Amino acid sequence: MRRNSASEGLLRKQKLNVHTCAVLAVLGFGSLTYGYTASIIGTTLGQPSFLNYFDLLTRSNGTDLISTMNGLFQTGGVIGTLLLPTVADKYGRKWACAVPAILAIISGAIMAGSVNVGMFIAFRFVAGAAAFMILAAVPILMNEIAPVHMRGALVDVHAVMLVLGYTIQGWVGFGFYFWQNGSTNTWRPPVAIQCFWPLCLLIGLFFVPESPRWLVLQGRNEEAEAVLMKLHANSDDPNNDAAKAEFYQISKQIAIDKTLGNTWMHIIKKPSYRKRALLGIGTTGIIQCSGVLVINNYGPSLYKQLNYSEVKQLLYPAAWLTFALGLNAMAMPLVDRFPRNKYIAFGVLGCMATLIVEAALVANFVPSNNTSALSAAVAMFFVFQVFYGLCLDGTQFSYLGEIFPTHLRAKGVCLGVAMISFMNIIWLQSAPTAFEKIGWKFYLCFIIPGTFGGIAMWIWFPDTNGLPLEEVAALFGDADEVAIYQRDIEVDFATHTIVDHHGGVKGGDAGHFEADSLPSSEK
Repeated sequence: MRRNSASEGLLRKQKLNVHTCAVLAVLGFGSLTYGYTASIIGTTLGQPSFLNYFDLLTRSNGTDLISTMNGLFQTGGVIGTLLLPTVADKYGRKWACAVPAILAIISGAIMAGSVNVGMFIAFRFVAGAAAFMILAAVPILMNEIAPVHMRGALVDVHAVMLVLGYTIQGWVGFGFYFWQNGSTNTWRPPVAIQCFWPLCLLIGLFFVPESPRWLVLQGRNEEAEAVLMKLHANSDDPNNDAAKAEFYQISKQIAIDKTLGNTWMHIIKKPSYRKRALLGIGTTGIIQCSGVLVINNYGPSLYKQLNYSEVKQLLYPAAWLTFALGLNAMAMPLVDRFPRNKYIAFGVLGCMATLIVEAALVANFVPSNNTSALSAAVAMFFVFQVFYGLCLDGTQFSYLGEIFPTHLRAKGVCLGVAMISFMNIIWLQSAPTAFEKIGWKFYLCFIIPGTFGGIAMWIWFPDTNGLPLEEVAALFGDADEVAIYQRDIEVDFATHTIVDHHGGVKGGDAGHFEADSLPSSEK
């Protein structure tokens, strides 16, 4: 899919402006909501006050209750995420962010005020639905507003902010460990802070524009054009020629998309859609074989297994997350420089290599007093984060958004994110018992499938880097469903009109056209 020099010039004119940065920053509160909500249980389980309040150390079923807290959270994630496309497609991408934000506030407030373990566990389910719904909703909108050539980097803002959520909860949990006057209630404030981030998002959403692609799907072309011009306006292109060309391509493409099926059954029946669904599920499923959420959620337990003190059991996870935050920020200028599939595969295989070393160290030196070996085991968790933070955390969301067409993007992204929570039901539900019963051998459950998955991604998964979202269909054999390629669009800079080499010449108001104006070969 080569582009001519004219179309490359148009793409280069797309630059990041202050308005788009502000929109991404507001959406970042949604990412932060997921990060904090999903990971606060890690430091909560490391708080003696929490364990003592619910008698989790003395109950005969204490380990089972801890597993259930994580298992129900992930179950809520699966169900909530699969319901999200109904909101995202019918009411818009903004409402898809707002609904889980409301659920996150409600669940956080009730969990913080829980008076028995059943109450806490029940609203962990609601918190899980909220967290994973917002994990899917934010990158859907980010993918649909980001300029083509920097889409990976900008969607990586999602990962940076969600890791910021992880990091904040890590240090909040560490700080509250030293609060001596709260007796058995010191665990409550960190859980309550969960409500703050989605509240900020709800306020910010009043100032965030709707996705221009969703607006075109609804026939609201004038609104969509105005949003796109504002998002992609820059001083080097005062007439917004690049944005006009992009809007022209979006409008022509969605005119075709509206004629195509957009139900779950269409995804199952149509081979190219089914392939995309399997790639989406495969991408997130393979990445979850890295075991990252087990390391995060059971961090204190893992460091306890390595014979570290209670303070270090909370300190090291917080430091690990701070390190991850820096790596995710470093990934932003890197992600768009490499083929998507190989970049992700490299990250997966790197994670597997570190887990192999970790398993070997745990197998040979736990329990022991070999401080060098135990320090090496801690170090491997940090090396693991180099590969995960740089290559996987954010890239998976840009890849998910890229492989699905606009009329199926919400369903496709949600399907991939639901796979994350589904895989973690298995990992997090089984982790406490597995570490207790089989120890280091549990790492093999990640290493074996992850290695095979990484190799498969390198060889067979397509590269979507740098392609307009409207052109990706050609990678899946649906070239006849691509309305027009960027290579066929030029701008007459003298008159600021769109020159469509495939379908004729359109005036300066090029975005406004009807489906009937498409050439017959494209209908």
